[in-house]
Amino acid sequence: MKEATVAPSKRFNTHQKWVIASTSSGFALENMDVMFLSFALSSIVVDLHISGAQAGFISTITNLGMLVGGIIFGLLADRYGRVKTFSHTIFIFAFATAALYFAHNIYLLYLFRFIAGIGAGGEYGVGITLIADNFAKKDIGRLTSVAAIGGQIGAILAALVAAWILSVSTWNVLFLFGLVPVALTFFVRRHLREDTDFVERQKANQGKPTKISIGRLFATPKLTYQTIALTLMVVVQIAGYFGLMNWLPTIMQQQLDLSVSGSSVWMITTIVGMCLGMMTFGTILDKFGPRLAFGIFLLASVLSVFAITLVYDRTTMLLAGAVVGFFSNGMFGGYGAVISQLYPKEIRSTANNVIVNIGRAIGGFSSVIIGMLMDHYSLLVVMGFLAVLYVISFTIMLTIRGFKKMQVVETKAVATDD
Repeated sequence: MKEATVAPSKRFNTHQKWVIASTSSGFALENMDVMFLSFALSSIVVDLHISGAQAGFISTITNLGMLVGGIIFGLLADRYGRVKTFSHTIFIFAFATAALYFAHNIYLLYLFRFIAGIGAGGEYGVGITLIADNFAKKDIGRLTSVAAIGGQIGAILAALVAAWILSVSTWNVLFLFGLVPVALTFFVRRHLREDTDFVERQKANQGKPTKISIGRLFATPKLTYQTIALTLMVVVQIAGYFGLMNWLPTIMQQQLDLSVSGSSVWMITTIVGMCLGMMTFGTILDKFGPRLAFGIFLLASVLSVFAITLVYDRTTMLLAGAVVGFFSNGMFGGYGAVISQLYPKEIRSTANNVIVNIGRAIGGFSSVIIGMLMDHYSLLVVMGFLAVLYVISFTIMLTIRGFKKMQVVETKAVATDD
């Protein structure tokens, strides 16, 4: 079905380019802030004298904040506008991250990470919705992957900055770089405009905000199952992502006796693998549909996580990181793409933020679980835990009827274009 407000995929206009640039930059700066925690974690554990489980809970409470922010800002974006809401979320996570400079005990650390999570959780769904609103359906998988790659560029920046700052100063100073995203808000407000359909709905309502509720995600039994199934898949995705990215730098430091800068090299290699995986996944998603794309990557993830257990030197460390990153996290951009297409346009922000951030809140507990497993069991057990999760996600994916319908629609659309 053709959307009149979307330009042909090969002729992106200036506004569309600004949408991609802004969302990619926003995700990059958000992920940079999130990944600072990964590289500072070992220093935080020593400085604040906390256990592995307490350290893992830092990430978990961030994800709980993302749940709160995702619900609030998802509803606000659908009611009052995506562009305005997007810029406000950036302000919140930027200032809350910088506030960690003053966090000299675990309780202040938890508080500021929770607030930062509120802003970051709101940003994701709004940014994905901006892409879905402004581009043709056949390009959404690839372009949401491009935005997700922006997030990984932020992680690379985090690795470089962390290697520099932590070698000359304390972990608190690292989080002052969280103020960098503030500059992005001025570009967002200056160059982006609200979607035409949203403006028309506002006019039809005589300027009054559209009434949006979370209940619309559960309006029918089929929709309820779809929402729950997608949420469970995101739970697994986030469990793998945060579990791997939060703890593996520490694992590499211990297993190979690496410095922070040494583990940063491994992280960068892993992120390069993620970026390649995301573009590959997005291309498969757009051309062949979600069932094949998710099926390949989920099954490959089951096997690839065990590559970490085979690491014995720096070379195998880099290879294992690239493979794990390619498959385990290559899927990340695809969730926003499928959610945006499976729910009505007027509730896209709400659907993306609710589903993804509930997944983040629950999946974030993997950091705590992995912290406890690392305290008592071998690395093989930790990776086995993640492998089982990917098998569960694959099984759930096969039951989502909307994925089949997306494949049918995409096939017809390609035939029409040809």
